[in-house]
Amino acid sequence: MLIDKEIDTRGLHCPLPILKAKKALADMESGQTLKVVSTDAGSLRDFQAFAKQTGNTLLEQQTEGAEFIHVLRRR
Repeated sequence: MLIDKEIDTRGLHCPLPILKAKKALADMESGQTLKVVSTDAGSLRDFQAFAKQTGNTLLEQQTEGAEFIHVLRRR
């Protein structure tokens, strides 16, 4: 999967990963993809809700060890 931008939110807790993703998406063009790497277990449900509320598409969520990876497509 092509990733246009990646942000590292390791060590940050809710709502900071969402706020950083929102800021990153605002600087991107429609259709581009954003990968967010987080260590906050709550980010799994947070990014699902964020995608529904904002109209961005949550393409993928993965758990790799203690990290949670989210891939969003800008609306």
